[in-house]
Amino acid sequence: MPGDLKIPPAKVARFVERFRHYVYRFHQRSAPAPVAMLEMIMAAWVAQAIQVAAELRIADALADHPMPLDELAGRVGANPDALKRLMRALISRGVFRQRRGRYRLNALAESLRSDTPYSMYGYARLVGSPQHREHWSLLVDAVKSGTSTVPELRGKDAFDYLTDEPELAKIFNDAMTSLSGLSALTVVAGYSFGSFPTIVDVGGGHGELLAGILEATPNVRGVLYDKPEVVAGAPALLSAHGVEDRVLVQGGSFFDGVPSGGDAYVLKNVIHDWPDGQAVAILRNVRAAIRADATLLLVEVVLPGHDRDFAGNWVDLEMLVHAGGRERDAAEWRALLNQAGFRMNRVVQTASPYSVIEATPA
Repeated sequence: MPGDLKIPPAKVARFVERFRHYVYRFHQRSAPAPVAMLEMIMAAWVAQAIQVAAELRIADALADHPMPLDELAGRVGANPDALKRLMRALISRGVFRQRRGRYRLNALAESLRSDTPYSMYGYARLVGSPQHREHWSLLVDAVKSGTSTVPELRGKDAFDYLTDEPELAKIFNDAMTSLSGLSALTVVAGYSFGSFPTIVDVGGGHGELLAGILEATPNVRGVLYDKPEVVAGAPALLSAHGVEDRVLVQGGSFFDGVPSGGDAYVLKNVIHDWPDGQAVAILRNVRAAIRADATLLLVEVVLPGHDRDFAGNWVDLEMLVHAGGRERDAAEWRALLNQAGFRMNRVVQTASPYSVIEATPA
């Protein structure tokens, strides 16, 4: 997988999305409805097979050279016949390829390597983990109640549950870092951060987005703020991006407060984790810290008005199941910001499903 992805303008990305939507609709309608529905149902098996490939690190094993079945099975610790069946299914969906009796990588398989930029390795492991699958098995209960089922199942909310499951928490943080790296490219390409001397990244995890911003804008400095156990993993990432000397790392909870002194406050995928009451509480803490001339930037999904397939619709269900949060449309974002003392100025689309919601203190 190339280290540098070409990011198209947002308008081009929207055109491509519409084109893919209509191609997919044609694909659906070219088969009888029960057959098309069966294919959609079986997609759960596809996701699980991809998770197994990630868990076994098959893509990592094939990174150096193609391998015959027995050698690959020995490398990843799998039964040769079972591995053959797994690879046959994945190849039929375009993941990996086989030539002259040897398995090898292709573009989709490259994205499952654990050591490449924008890897989907961590996210495949998260979505396919037994805990995540168990949570999604309770979607029907979440739809009936309108609330997350994690507290009833685990006795605590999703984030406290992660704290008590360190192995799953690591998978989660790795997955979020990978997704942040991919989305950071589109956000930095779609929005200019150069006018903000100091950017405070609230709930910024390991700092992938902040690092991307600082790489693109050498005159900017940053503050990375998240829970102490989360930002503990930030120095290595910031160092890998060469920006560690321009970032102040601080540990804390955005429910208690946020650092002051920023020219811009960035919150990426923070507010969507929470229902309106807690979301407003977080934003009010930012409002208490932000200067009158500073800017709030929410990097979030803004649900569109069309009925075409959109990744944010599925993330919205993920929020319902796991966190009790939600994705919002532009009117809902405006109302939420108003409650917290902000005025929404504009929504800047990017080539990804994320937009930059720009607001200022009211």
